[in-house]
Amino acid sequence: MSDRVLVITGGQGQLGRAVIAAALARGLKVAAIDHSAVDPFGSQACLEIGGVDLTDAAAAKTAVDQARAHFGRLDAVLNIAGGFVWQTVDDAEPAWDRMYRLNLVTALNTSRAALPHLKASDEGRIVNVGAAGALKSGMGMGAYAASKSAVHRLTESLAEETKSSSVTVNAVLPSILDTPQNRKDMPDADPATWVSVKDLAEVMLFLASPASRAMTGALVPVTGRV
Repeated sequence: MSDRVLVITGGQGQLGRAVIAAALARGLKVAAIDHSAVDPFGSQACLEIGGVDLTDAAAAKTAVDQARAHFGRLDAVLNIAGGFVWQTVDDAEPAWDRMYRLNLVTALNTSRAALPHLKASDEGRIVNVGAAGALKSGMGMGAYAASKSAVHRLTESLAEETKSSSVTVNAVLPSILDTPQNRKDMPDADPATWVSVKDLAEVMLFLASPASRAMTGALVPVTGRV
């Protein structure tokens, strides 16, 4: 059992729910934050906070402060909230600003809100979700890759800025996640080569743990067999 408290954004998504389930199984306490209502996990160790627009800095701070007030401490933030769109540059309705806000601004606002609490922890952690596809973009990936590349730079910058504190900041860079939506969108692909959300959850929880104290500013590829 552990008294460590994790804030997990995107708590209603496939990856978010996998990370929350794995965290609760370890005896960790979790505040699950999402834009939509979060389906209950049936555990007193999980605080569900729904209806939060993390692109709004004030809303992000209110949600993080609520988690801190409820549990009495905060030790790690896992920034999973985000989105994806496949879109060529000449699309009539560009999604660049939307991807920027969903992928970068949500992580930025949540991290900024959590930093004072994380610095009070003996082992503060921030774990972001970047993307292997942001290392070299491809057709239709511009808006998404640009926003995730910005998450990489946020990770590196914030890691440098927190080196004098207990806080470490790292990111995972998954390839294709094995989710129902991805299976629907890519019916001819082999999902056995993709990354399961449970496997990615294990890596993220390691980075959120005291055992990862020697790592900060790392962009960790989690690419399965893609």
